[in-house]
Amino acid sequence: MNRTEREAAVRQIMERAVPRVPPELHADVVRRGSRMLRRRTVVRRLLWLLLCAGVVAFAVWAVTAQPWVEPPSETTPPLTDW
Repeated sequence: MNRTEREAAVRQIMERAVPRVPPELHADVVRRGSRMLRRRTVVRRLLWLLLCAGVVAFAVWAVTAQPWVEPPSETTPPLTDW
């Protein structure tokens, strides 16, 4: 059997058989699909919550530590009596 004969045989099989989905399979798939969507939604919300908590924690740290301010110099003593 060459390639064209195989393709013709497959086409005949596909055209002859009408695909039918068992009713219990459809209900199963709908249930699993809705479960997957709920899980995906919960995971997405948890990740957004984690991201927001990280941003808040970084903002609080930045306000308290003020990393943009230069630390005071400790190499020379302060000049007080001129």
